[in-house]
Amino acid sequence: MQITIALRKFNYVIVFNLVKGNKNKTFEEKSVNFASLFNRTFMIENILAGHAVNAVNQLFNTQIEPSLLAVQRTIPAFRNQGDFSLVVFPLLKISRKSPEETASLIGNKILSLMPEAEGFGVVKGYLNIRIKPEYWMQFLITHQNEFSYGKSEAATGNPVVVEYSSPNTNKPLHLGHIRNNLLGYSVSQILKASGKNVVKVNLVNDRGIHICKSMLAWKLYGNGETPPSSGKKGDKLVGDFYVMFDRKYKEELSALMEKGLTEEQAAAASGLMTQAREMLLKWEARDEETLKLWNTMNGWVYEGFDLTYKRLGVNFDKIYYESQTYLLGKKIVEEGLQSGVLFRKEDGSVWINLIDEGLDEKLLLRSDGTSVYMTQDLGTAQLRADDYNPDKLIYVVGNEQNYHFDVLKLIMKKMGRAWADSIFHLSYGMVELPEGKMKSREGTVVDADDLMDEMIATARAMTEELGKIEDFNSSEAEALYNMVGLGALKYFILKVDPKKNMTFNPRESIDFNGNTGPFIQYTHARIRSIMRKAGDNIIFSGADNLHPSESDLLILLYQFPQMVELAAKELSPSIIANYLFEVAREYNQFYHELTILKEENPGSRSLRLAISQMTSIVIKNGMGMLVPEDVVLGSKKYKPEKNIFLSILRGGGGGGAPPTRCALTISS
Repeated sequence: MQITIALRKFNYVIVFNLVKGNKNKTFEEKSVNFASLFNRTFMIENILAGHAVNAVNQLFNTQIEPSLLAVQRTIPAFRNQGDFSLVVFPLLKISRKSPEETASLIGNKILSLMPEAEGFGVVKGYLNIRIKPEYWMQFLITHQNEFSYGKSEAATGNPVVVEYSSPNTNKPLHLGHIRNNLLGYSVSQILKASGKNVVKVNLVNDRGIHICKSMLAWKLYGNGETPPSSGKKGDKLVGDFYVMFDRKYKEELSALMEKGLTEEQAAAASGLMTQAREMLLKWEARDEETLKLWNTMNGWVYEGFDLTYKRLGVNFDKIYYESQTYLLGKKIVEEGLQSGVLFRKEDGSVWINLIDEGLDEKLLLRSDGTSVYMTQDLGTAQLRADDYNPDKLIYVVGNEQNYHFDVLKLIMKKMGRAWADSIFHLSYGMVELPEGKMKSREGTVVDADDLMDEMIATARAMTEELGKIEDFNSSEAEALYNMVGLGALKYFILKVDPKKNMTFNPRESIDFNGNTGPFIQYTHARIRSIMRKAGDNIIFSGADNLHPSESDLLILLYQFPQMVELAAKELSPSIIANYLFEVAREYNQFYHELTILKEENPGSRSLRLAISQMTSIVIKNGMGMLVPEDVVLGSKKYKPEKNIFLSILRGGGGGGAPPTRCALTISS
């Protein structure tokens, strides 16, 4: 059986391509032992789709293409008719009957074949199948206290190596790096949850002409300034000198052009750029003074990076440095020259011709013998292949580098590297400001540290405005501000499809209403508060029936493993993020419509508490795939479940959801 899964908003469309065979062969799954189903790969959609195919084949003496039938979650307006829907319009040529009659015939046949189904409804050409409440109750009994629900128990296979961050040591991390780091970290966590061995790596761009620009500016204009003497983080100080170089360089060009030189002539005559190139040559020649300055300034940057990474909550299993990989890259270039894959031009530069592959010629070594980005990427890719023999090499890099990674993969294939096909560029959309693209040289960037400070300050202001934090000491209060502020930022970034560009508007990013991290935090805090009041050892063993709000939420929780697999396949944390928003929204609807703690019927009370428990597990595990748990949901030492958290996020009111809940929308 081959299964194709597609996501259509939050209606999950499952199309099954069953192996062709005897048209009268029936779908083998007929067990009424519901408990056995939850240890299989068969989801109820699979079972329903199989029986639907068999029903059509038997009713109309045919053998349909399984792709004609798609199973999807019934839309809310018709859930009184059933839980899952099939569209019968594609079958009318076969049945030669009206849509309603065709649907009714298939529905009755499915009931005779499928013990899990208890009824159906027909709305024009839509057949809506209702699943027995016992099925969903057994699902809850099986998983209500499975704290690893949605996550694979053991990792298998060769590792997947995920590279993200990849900063330059000439500037601090900015908003674009925030998206990169959060995306790379989250993809790694999702892949782990889906059963993959994952290695998280970082490649630090610690050498090259851009690094020499910062070094030269400090040497010429720095007057011995250091992070302690300036009161700045090391990465910010070095970044200031990178901006200073660009400003001084533009001033020099303007002066030269005023003397009658063209822009091209002025660039060639630039004393500053000449000195920067000479510094790079000295670095590659291992000049002692140049290396000392390089080590000192890079050390300042690393100390700054470490603080930012810690605040973001991301980490790495291994860090590579371009200064340690570019020489291997040069060896690979030499190998390519000897094999004839690469060629040398008259000026001594080395290139590869990719015109036949629809690209162009690509520079791999400058005429002065210095390397380019591609040179060190060749070396780094080879090192990772040697270190891990990976199943896949994933590079989390913006879509501006699509061409670069096409070339990298082609070069390695032409060089005979069998593992070249494992290279995959996870290309994501760029982050822009409302006024346009960010430019590090001009200093028009949203600094990562400043942005996090702004988010935390907003959370602090909101909390203090509402008051009611008398029982929080200062460390607990600061932890709360961090949790709310950074949770909002991270969720805002990750809920957007990675392929889409983002326009970052600071005002929108600190709006705590709607499809936001704080809304999901709020829901989790509400559930934990309920469970704390209910006490321990809440075990659900069965109930008389299910309220629609109970079954709707259970079906959504049931789909969590599917969402994890889909997110891993698509390398898209936005699938998990928006699914969790839907879970939180559904739970708040459930909470408002039904009594929980004060429910008098013991079976219904234990059912609703078990649903609440499982919802908290799904939110916790899902959020753990997006960002570190102690930031988003709070660790025990931060006491995130105090009533103040609920008061803050619902505007200080009573027991309801945030006041803007009615305006919640799904971001696709």
